[in-house]
Amino acid sequence: MDSTLLTELSGLRAEIDGIDRQMLDLLNRRARCAQEVGRIKSRHGEKGFTYRPEREAQVLRRIVELNPGPLPEGAVWQIFREVMSACLALEQQLKVAYLGPAGTFSENASRRHFGSAPDFLPQVSIDEVFRAVEANHAHYGVVPVENSSEGAVGSTLDLLLAHSLQVCGEVQLRIHHHLLSCAPEIGATRRLYSHAQSLAQCHEWLNAHLAHLPRVPVASNAEAARMAAEDPQSCAIAGDAAAQLYGLDKLAVNIEDNPNNSTRFLIIGRHGAGPSGQDKTSLVCSAPNRPGAVFGLLEPLARHGVDMSRLQSRPAPGGMWEYVFYIDLIGHRDDAPVAAALAELGEQAAFLKILGSYPSAELNTEPGN
Repeated sequence: MDSTLLTELSGLRAEIDGIDRQMLDLLNRRARCAQEVGRIKSRHGEKGFTYRPEREAQVLRRIVELNPGPLPEGAVWQIFREVMSACLALEQQLKVAYLGPAGTFSENASRRHFGSAPDFLPQVSIDEVFRAVEANHAHYGVVPVENSSEGAVGSTLDLLLAHSLQVCGEVQLRIHHHLLSCAPEIGATRRLYSHAQSLAQCHEWLNAHLAHLPRVPVASNAEAARMAAEDPQSCAIAGDAAAQLYGLDKLAVNIEDNPNNSTRFLIIGRHGAGPSGQDKTSLVCSAPNRPGAVFGLLEPLARHGVDMSRLQSRPAPGGMWEYVFYIDLIGHRDDAPVAAALAELGEQAAFLKILGSYPSAELNTEPGN
C-alpha cells in the first residue's frame, strides 16, 4: 500500500478510534442514568412501569429531527432504538409475546418496536399472545391488526373487545414476500407452502409463475419455511428472517402483488401510554337501535375537530345482525378535543370501550423483513 495513502488513513483511523472511545463513555453514562431512573421509579412504587412508550417515542422523534446527516434518518432511528433497548434492559428485562414461531413478521415487528434486548416469547396463536400478557407471563404482546391488501385481522379485533388489556403502541412494517427453497431453481419444486394471507397477497404473481404448483396452507410463513427446509422438492413464501433462520435460498424476491404491501401491528399491555404529542386513540363502540344512531356516534368527532383515521364494522359477538364499530382517532384521549368528543360519544353510544391511546407509528414505516 502506498505510504502517502497509509499516512492519510492512519490519521483518520486514529480520529475514529478516539471518537469510538468517546461514544463508549457516553453510552455508559447514558446507561448509568437509565439505572438511576429505574431506582427512582422503584422508590416511588413504579418498578413495573420502566417502559414508557410515550417517552421513547418523544426521544426517537427528537433525535431524528436533530440529525444533521450524513447518516440517514432510518439508520439514526435504528441505532438509538437499540441503545434505548439495551439501557431499558438494565432497569428491567422485558418479556414480549408475539405470534410465532421464530422468523415471522410478528417477530420482526416485535424487534423493531422493542429492539433486540427483551426476551421474545413465540406463541402459537393470537389468543395465546393475549393470554400470556394477561397472565403476566409477558410484559407486552405484539399482534397483527390489519394488512393494507387483505384488511383487518378479525381475531385480533374480537380479542381486543373481550380482554381488558390496553393498546400502548403500534408498528407498521412494509411486508416483502420471497419465494424460498433448497431447490436450485423454480422448475425443481413440486409444492408450495405458505400462510393463507401470503397466498392471497401474492395471488397474481403465483398465477403468472406457479399456476401449476399445489399450494399448501400452513399456520405461518415461518412454518412454511421450516417445512421447505426439510423438503428439497418444495418452496415457501416467507420473509428475510425466515430465509436466514432456515438457510433457504431466494428463488424470487418481492413477489407480493402490491408493492406497498404493509401490515400494522398493535402493542398490548396492562397499562396505557401517556401523551407523546403525536398519538392515536383506538376504541370500539355500538350504536343504539334507532334511526340516525351511527351518525350520532360520529357527529361529536366532527364537531370537536377530531380526525378519524379508521372505521371498521364487525358483527357483535353473540348478536344477530348487530355490529360494533372499531374507530381510530388522531390524538390522545387526554387531549382536550378528543376528551370532549369521547365524553359525548359515551352518551350517544349503547356501548363504548377505549382500547388505548398510544404514540402513532410514523417513524416505524420503513421497510421490514
